[in-house]
Amino acid sequence: MKRFTPAAFAAALLATVTLPGLAKAETATIALAVNINTLDPHMSASFGSDLSLLSHVYPALILRGPDLKLQPALAKSWTPVNDTTWRFELVPGAKFANGEALDAKAVRWNLDRVRDPKVNARIKSWFDLVKDVRVIDPTTLEVETSAPFPAFADQLSMFFLLPPEWAATHNPATETMSGGPYQITENVPGDHITLKANPTYFGEKPAFDTAIFRTIPEPSSRIAALLAGEVDLITGVPPSELKRIKDSGKANSGATPSTRSVFIKFNTQKAPLDNKLVRQAMNYAVDKTAIGDSIFEGLAYISPCEILTPAYFGFNPDLKPYAYDPAKAKALLKQSGANLSQPIEMDVPVATYLQGQEVAQVVAAQLGEVGLNVKITEMDFGAYMNKYLKSRTLAQTSLLTHGWPTIDADGQLTLLAPGNQYAYWDNAAFGKAVEAGRSTTDKAARLAAYKTATSIMCEEAPVLFLYAQPNTYGTSKRVVWQPRADDWVRAYDLKPAAK
Repeated sequence: MKRFTPAAFAAALLATVTLPGLAKAETATIALAVNINTLDPHMSASFGSDLSLLSHVYPALILRGPDLKLQPALAKSWTPVNDTTWRFELVPGAKFANGEALDAKAVRWNLDRVRDPKVNARIKSWFDLVKDVRVIDPTTLEVETSAPFPAFADQLSMFFLLPPEWAATHNPATETMSGGPYQITENVPGDHITLKANPTYFGEKPAFDTAIFRTIPEPSSRIAALLAGEVDLITGVPPSELKRIKDSGKANSGATPSTRSVFIKFNTQKAPLDNKLVRQAMNYAVDKTAIGDSIFEGLAYISPCEILTPAYFGFNPDLKPYAYDPAKAKALLKQSGANLSQPIEMDVPVATYLQGQEVAQVVAAQLGEVGLNVKITEMDFGAYMNKYLKSRTLAQTSLLTHGWPTIDADGQLTLLAPGNQYAYWDNAAFGKAVEAGRSTTDKAARLAAYKTATSIMCEEAPVLFLYAQPNTYGTSKRVVWQPRADDWVRAYDLKPAAK
């Protein structure tokens, strides 16, 4: 049985796919598991859905390729002038589809908009360190930060640009004006969105003239659509179905390690999860290896007491997973002195994470074996996110995943830092270490800071560490796709298969 180890994980991420000779093809159809919630790229951090779609419509300064390397987009180059200043040279003559200039002033407007408290952008915190944006000329700008921001270029690979003049008289949440490789020609909410190649795009013409994103929540329905020839790419395939797809002769399938860690999040603001011994006990109570083997057929990478994977800068190779030790879990629960007479609630979003509901049931059952009464409440992803971030009323525990496309500890660990809306945990020492890691450009100093931060997190256990889920997929025979370790799902990563 294959299992992803750190060495195998890193090797798989570096593997590339050799494409056969290309044949002409006009339409690529991609199935998404969830609905598109907004068309405003500044109002979403959902990379596998909203931002994946919008990355076709709006341009970015920098993109991350399937090999996880940064590549030029609107920015031809980006250079650190000093520890707190970056200079960007832009493609000359780029325009949005309405003729607006896609220049340094447009970039500055977008960075100003996302930082404007009145706008209340969903991704505002990504750019808290941006102090000033200076337009040098139409194709040159400098961005000054209030402190060193070594992952700034990586962060920009997730940032997409709206046309300023158009946005003044339109609602970007429901309307679009393209500056990217495609433009939306049809939007049927909850069903599909059709895109056509943008003839005014400044970059390389996409291989497919038309891209269709269909919403198909259930994995079985996505698989059926693939085998029927209705779609060209599906993700989130149950590992047990990979062989059936491949053996059908109608499609291809596979899996690759991902950068997305799965865990049970603890709301440390609620008893008994405010007790560290209870949190540690729950980590000892769950057999992560058995989950990886039985549910993921050995394809899951067992988390070594951290939410970083080996692909991340800042990964701590010295940490080891909490052992499966029910006896120790029971002893810690007794030692904690916590009142465990009441049920512990667990919020679980449905049809969201790969095998997520099944994993939650196994975790709840194993926690029950050490004396905890876990009550699962399932809900759709939108309701879950509202509880998580808007009303901030998450249950004591919840199934959650984190994967940060910068592939840097700065982004991933900051989600648990004090004051972050995602955290539900307040540890000053952890926050200090994360801040130390993000505020220097010295790689050795950064690694040392993140080693401290991940060690604190392992000991304090603000989550029940589980695994990094595999990225499982199926493709039609009409296309060739280079699998990605991150969450981006893009038509321009597809190429027509040789005929």
